Amino acid sequence: MRLLYYKSDGDFSLAEFFKSAIPEYAILSHTWEGEEVTFEDLQNGTDTRKAGYEKIRFCAEQARRDGLQYFWVDTCCIDKSNSAELAEAINSMFRWYRMSTKCYVYLSDVSRTTVNTDELAWESAFRKSRWFTRGWTLQELIAPISVEFFCRESKRIGSKSSLEQQIHEITGIPKSALQGAYLSQFNDKERFSWIQPRQTTVEEDKAYSLLGIFDVQIPLRYGEGMANAFKRLEEEIDKFNKCLQDLRLSDPRDDKTRIEDTKGGLLEGSYHWALETSNFQQWWNNPQTWLLWIKGDPGKGKTMLLCGIINELKKSLPKSTLLSYFFCQATESRINNATAVLRGLIYLLVNEQPSLISHVRTKYDQAGKALFEDSNTWVALSEIFVNILEDPKLNNTFLIVDALDECEVDLPKLLDLIIQTSSISPQTKWIVSSRNWPSIEKDLDRATQKASMCLELNEKSVSAAVTTYIKSKVNWLAERQEYDMDTRDAVQRYLSSNANGTFLWVALVCQELAVISGWEVEEMLSAFPPGLDALYMRMIKQISTSRTAKRCKSILAVVSVIHRPITLDELPSFVDMPPQSSSNYKALAEIIGHCGSFLTLRDRTISFVHQSAKDFLINKALDIVFPSGMADIHYAIFSRSLQVLRMVLRRDVYSLRAPGISIEQVKQPDPDPLAAFDESPNLHDFIHDARRFAVSNRSIIEQAPLQAYCSALVFTPEKSIIRETFKTCIPHWIQRKPRVETHWNAMLQTLEGHTGVVTSVAFSPDGKQIVSGSHDKTVRRWDAATGQPLLPALEGHTYYVSSVAFSPDGKQIVSGSWDKTVRRWDAATGQPLLLALKGHTDWVSSVAFSPDGKQIVSGSQDKTHFPTLYVSDYWLVEGSTKLLWLPTNYRPTCEAAWGGIVALGHSSGGFSVLELQQGLKLVT
Repeated sequence: MRLLYYKSDGDFSLAEFFKSAIPEYAILSHTWEGEEVTFEDLQNGTDTRKAGYEKIRFCAEQARRDGLQYFWVDTCCIDKSNSAELAEAINSMFRWYRMSTKCYVYLSDVSRTTVNTDELAWESAFRKSRWFTRGWTLQELIAPISVEFFCRESKRIGSKSSLEQQIHEITGIPKSALQGAYLSQFNDKERFSWIQPRQTTVEEDKAYSLLGIFDVQIPLRYGEGMANAFKRLEEEIDKFNKCLQDLRLSDPRDDKTRIEDTKGGLLEGSYHWALETSNFQQWWNNPQTWLLWIKGDPGKGKTMLLCGIINELKKSLPKSTLLSYFFCQATESRINNATAVLRGLIYLLVNEQPSLISHVRTKYDQAGKALFEDSNTWVALSEIFVNILEDPKLNNTFLIVDALDECEVDLPKLLDLIIQTSSISPQTKWIVSSRNWPSIEKDLDRATQKASMCLELNEKSVSAAVTTYIKSKVNWLAERQEYDMDTRDAVQRYLSSNANGTFLWVALVCQELAVISGWEVEEMLSAFPPGLDALYMRMIKQISTSRTAKRCKSILAVVSVIHRPITLDELPSFVDMPPQSSSNYKALAEIIGHCGSFLTLRDRTISFVHQSAKDFLINKALDIVFPSGMADIHYAIFSRSLQVLRMVLRRDVYSLRAPGISIEQVKQPDPDPLAAFDESPNLHDFIHDARRFAVSNRSIIEQAPLQAYCSALVFTPEKSIIRETFKTCIPHWIQRKPRVETHWNAMLQTLEGHTGVVTSVAFSPDGKQIVSGSHDKTVRRWDAATGQPLLPALEGHTYYVSSVAFSPDGKQIVSGSWDKTVRRWDAATGQPLLLALKGHTDWVSSVAFSPDGKQIVSGSQDKTHFPTLYVSDYWLVEGSTKLLWLPTNYRPTCEAAWGGIVALGHSSGGFSVLELQQGLKLVT
């Protein structure tokens, strides 16, 4: 990056810096006018009288007043004669403005002279300033943290902050975006709308000026036209969104919200103490202390403490600093492993700094979604993660992982990676939390320059935080149960004297008290012993003596051993339920409530209130919950699962009976016999074969579902996994089956709908649609992924449709017909655009769009073509002049021409491309 500075003689000079050594600098934003100073002018010391020098002097002097030695001006700090440097600069522009200490906006069309001091007159000129209409100034407004506006007399008007309301009204840009919010919070459509009213001198720049807004990079191709530039930009954004979608396993922001809601909300003030400890301050203030380990026993509030720290970091960190976090939960199989931690951390990092996705795309563009799902995922993600942390463009980064002890798969690999990053990324700081496990401590001891915060050693602070929490819960109980003052005081005293600094103990006791009438609370308080294990033991003994003991212990046993949390709909498949309750949500929820406070219910999903509850049942209440041993429960789950499969999964599961019944006649039964089933097993070959089966037979299955057992199975290849698995389901009345292919061939699907010969097909540029033309006089559109016809059919031609094509932006379809006309259609709606194009005197044989989408070329049997290159009687002809005779093997079945280039398609399946020089063509 080149920066300007004042020399001792009062002249300007350029200095070049690399990332690690770039000093603080000011940056100028302005509108280009007549006499701007170029890089060449500065290098050669020429044209020193140019008006543009005044802007440079203004920027230099204002920077000096602000204590900044260096400053940057786009007109002269970039060598625009070097195309590679210009491309790099444009792709880096947003970042350069973001990194600036001050951004000065010079408004040459706004004046605040002593004559013109009227506030209304000044504001009117400000609102009408040309600066707000230019494309490049969009990112110059949004990117910098500090933006100050100056009139042409170099007097300060105000800042982006003080003029926020006016700027919002002028531009329509949300205030949060002006305040520095991550732009990924705003959807693509909204960000595109910000550029719509703005203009650029070079048409492609309207698209290129958005590169920083979307944090993507594309090669610059001046001359391609604005439509093509926007098309490439949108394609790059689509690739980004698809990669991010496949990367996402769970959004840690949603997990944080869910955890806070489940635990009754984050209590403000219950975590502030941690920020003042010497351990936290050492980690915060010492650049060398890169790791803070927060450790404590179960129920001490580690997770909520980290939620609070995350909130505080969001408030205090600069907008340019990245914050990524992840919450491990042993009871959730999707977020209890090291790979999930990496996916979550990378997902948030890319969300906040989208350019980092280039490290993911390096592998993703080759492997697709399998990158995140196959056996090598950890290796690939580890490499990606390290590359991200080594990226020279990476901002300062804070990474937080909660509950390492609940990472049940590959925890040692995760700890190794955390320690490894300390040496490769000095701008990265970590916070991790866990129980006091010696194995974790042993691994983290290998890290140098770390700090640790033990909650047991901060007993006084933790107890004070628990006291705050107790007051909040007692107030809630008093209002809910209508306590009098004596009862309120008694509850608060008991909780305070027995909590022992454990948030979870308070939460569990309060949950039990919430169902006890106010008048008997004081008598019941002593029944809740201090300590989590003692409380858990009381709860399990209370369950054991209840009238629902057998059912509740069965539920606890099942929930303790299953791989993932189950839903209320699935519960009756594993545990005997009372009659009439299996499909009754209220009844099932009440039954879960009988299981003490071990379980919690959220969105119909049953899970443990805390990992310590599951640990207690498995380790300290084993004889009570598993009287016949844990293996017996596993066998029971397996047996009952098979029983459900036998009862539910069968041919014609919805009892349709008639093989010709149409899909419109099918109604989903209530209760749905398939409701208890989760996703199919991740058996790659089976799923792949099933997809081929479904896609190939989609048309008939959609018309008559039971043909899945008839036509679909009968005509499926012999070695298809689906056919071999379900061949006994073929109706017995089909006594002799036809001979079919052994394996699936290359044909994915046959699209049916035309009633005549199909003469022409084409894919849309993004590959999402197919268009076809037919002798039935119609043009039809199809969804390329599913083969589903997109209605309506395009009707208007009065004779055979001979040729179809998409426009380069995919928004239009053109068709040619034997009715001698060319028609255009809206690709999204199927509606005709304007009138048919007439002029040919014979049938139209071929149509095509020009690369910029501004022209259509058509070929006809009347031997007229546009452009003038065409094939006639075995000759390549221009106008009426024969230029090149074509041998038999090079005579085309179809052709397309643009400028001096002609493409010839051959019956052999190949094609030839020739390019002829413009002008007179003679043999000399």
